[in-house]
Amino acid sequence: MSRVLLGVSGGIAAYKACELVRQLAQRGHEVRIVATPHALEFVSALTLQTLSGAPVRHELLAASAESEISHIQLADWAEVFAVAPATANVLAKLAQGIADDLLTTVALACRAPLVLAPAMNVNMYRHPATQANLDLLAKRGARIVGPGAGELACGWVGEGRLVELDAIVAGIEGAVTEPTLRGEVVLVSAGPTAEPIDPVRVITNRSSGKMGFAVAEAAARRGAEVILVAGPAALPTPHGVARIDVETAREMREAVLGALERATIVVLAAAVADYAPVRAEDRKLKREKADALTLELVRNPDILAEVVQKRGTRTIVGFAAETDHLLENARGKLARKGCDLIVANDVSRSDIGFDVDRNEVVIVGPGPDELREIPAGPKSEIAARILERVLEVRRR
Repeated sequence: MSRVLLGVSGGIAAYKACELVRQLAQRGHEVRIVATPHALEFVSALTLQTLSGAPVRHELLAASAESEISHIQLADWAEVFAVAPATANVLAKLAQGIADDLLTTVALACRAPLVLAPAMNVNMYRHPATQANLDLLAKRGARIVGPGAGELACGWVGEGRLVELDAIVAGIEGAVTEPTLRGEVVLVSAGPTAEPIDPVRVITNRSSGKMGFAVAEAAARRGAEVILVAGPAALPTPHGVARIDVETAREMREAVLGALERATIVVLAAAVADYAPVRAEDRKLKREKADALTLELVRNPDILAEVVQKRGTRTIVGFAAETDHLLENARGKLARKGCDLIVANDVSRSDIGFDVDRNEVVIVGPGPDELREIPAGPKSEIAARILERVLEVRRR
């Protein structure tokens, strides 16, 4: 992943930098922090240091660090420089090239992409000077993330809240990711489906949707327009992704086919129920009425097969969740379905199976003898490798 230099400036939202550091570290990024003296009045250097695993730098002329010329060393180390929160004062300094503390001095020396997450009072944000500074910084190539709107710490309501942290993470990752999917429309299905037995009970499976959501997020980060059709999944919508929520397999089919016309890449990662009850009862079935229950099931539509029939010039990826004979079953599915790629994983393993953050897959196709083994890693990394393989296929 990336080397992220996080600048923290002196606003009340500085406390949120702690969770931001934790999220970045959790996603595999190496984080170092440069803070303004006022920022450390809101959050302690010890807290930030503990979360990042590296000393927090805040002194421009620290005797212990200047043998390295610390602001140059930090600027050269960074692959992306993010300032969150970015106060009106810091934005003004960055816009005018003022370097009177360590954070702004590093910014002036840094050649890495700059990501700014403004946070301030609504009137300060709307002030023409602040707007002019943001416009100037954007024209120079800075990526502006937010702000959000709502109730502010000062009691006012309006723009100026630090945007949600997932949007900042997406901005940081997007700044260091090549837009290899720009111009593509990626349709992703994710999660389980739930087939109702009665108003209380459903037939479903153990899929959490994490792999499909990771693919959607990775595609958006690479510049694609992304449409995510999600079964019941308790996951936040990735930043920049259009989400359609469904419950049953038939609802998922309708949503996928409805979005298919514009799609250029289709990744069907959802674990769709193969069968559903012939009919759902209107009222809850009572266990006292019978010692046994027999359900009559009917086969659900084959969404992947229907998408392949309408393929046109689209690149189509299916998934195979297997518990045995992984390669044999994946190759068989590729031959039956006629899609470009099958991504197969062994869901019998607890470390890479359902509802965990890591995966290990084999990508089979497009030829029957072509396969790519992707070693175990975070699902975000697996998603990136899947999309790299998709691009290889599209470029043939």
